[in-house]
Amino acid sequence: MNNSNTQNQRIAKMTFSSVYPMYLAKVEKKGRTKEELHQVIQWLTGFDNKDLQELIEGKVTFETFFQQASINPNVHLITGVICGYRVEEIEDPLTQQVRYLDKLVDELAKGKKMEKILRGS
Repeated sequence: MNNSNTQNQRIAKMTFSSVYPMYLAKVEKKGRTKEELHQVIQWLTGFDNKDLQELIEGKVTFETFFQQASINPNVHLITGVICGYRVEEIEDPLTQQVRYLDKLVDELAKGKKMEKILRGS
């Protein structure tokens, strides 16, 4: 997948704190909890609740967010379409990581079982 460089730069400069409330609203609207959202984020990034709070308060960009993350080794098991793109075909590593997070949040909101979202780990 060939995303435009402009779009990749826009995603890199977005702050996690600006998107997090949308993630939370999306999952809560569908009956899921903040704790489940944090569990999904922790699986992908290694960030615990304290880390997440510091990153939100620090208004870090997605670029910084994912530079500090310890990406789960099973991330390659995340496949499918999000925002019109197959996540496994996204070429820009940062954009792909952001879309992995979007995909996991989407699966949580759609009611998928946690063990399926966390890819059996």
